[in-house]
Amino acid sequence: MNRTLTARPLRWMLLAMFLAIGSSVALSAWSMPGGRHGGGHGMTGGMFGGPGDMAGRRIDRMLDGLNATDAQRAQIKQIAEAAANDLRGQREQRRALQARTAEIFAAPNVDAAAAEQVRQQMLALHDQSSRRMTAAMVEVSRVLTPEQRAKLGERMKARGEAMQERMQRMERQRSAPRN
Repeated sequence: MNRTLTARPLRWMLLAMFLAIGSSVALSAWSMPGGRHGGGHGMTGGMFGGPGDMAGRRIDRMLDGLNATDAQRAQIKQIAEAAANDLRGQREQRRALQARTAEIFAAPNVDAAAAEQVRQQMLALHDQSSRRMTAAMVEVSRVLTPEQRAKLGERMKARGEAMQERMQRMERQRSAPRN
């Protein structure tokens, strides 16, 4: 079989997966406490967290229509739970950095070097979270069959496109002239 033909669908699936991860990271950061909407679940949102059985229900919904076996569902839930526990441990670090940012900004004289240091710490924490979520997605991909991954990739792409459309619609509404 031609390697190019077999590698192309894999590349598209990985691209869709990374786009979905990137969207999740962006939305998680957007909904962080102290962020645009406050009160979200931060980096533990999405498939990798949430209160009670919410994560389990999200995973079940994600796997519906993929003909996932009970064993696959159980494995994926374990992977997501482990990732959520790892990410949950970063919550206090995130809150401390946000508090430090507020202190720097509220000071009579803003210390640009201190602000830059906090920014770099936030980037490092975000990078650590992103690496952990990517590792979990790769683990999940090993549990699913190629057909299941392809279906999931199609859904992820459609969700990303729908989200992009909603964001554009919201932006148009915000910039529309008001009477």
